[in-house]
Amino acid sequence: RQGHQRVTRTRFLKNIVKIPVVELSQCTLCEICVEVCPVVFKLNEAGYIEVAELSMYPSTEVDEAIKNCPEDCIYWAKTRGTP
Repeated sequence: RQGHQRVTRTRFLKNIVKIPVVELSQCTLCEICVEVCPVVFKLNEAGYIEVAELSMYPSTEVDEAIKNCPEDCIYWAKTRGTP
């Protein structure tokens, strides 16, 4: 029985997906994130930074955008992926 719980938990953890989030209330639209990682970040028609909907995000590039953001308004959030 204990082995079953471990398998279920492992399967659940595999379904956790990290997604980048931009806190728009803190964003000054410097567009460094767009320069560093244009696959993920873009300036939308309304004039705000938008995060692309991807099945997986390039963690190295997103981490670079997080590191270089002068307002520290980009972070990783975890969500449930598809089973």
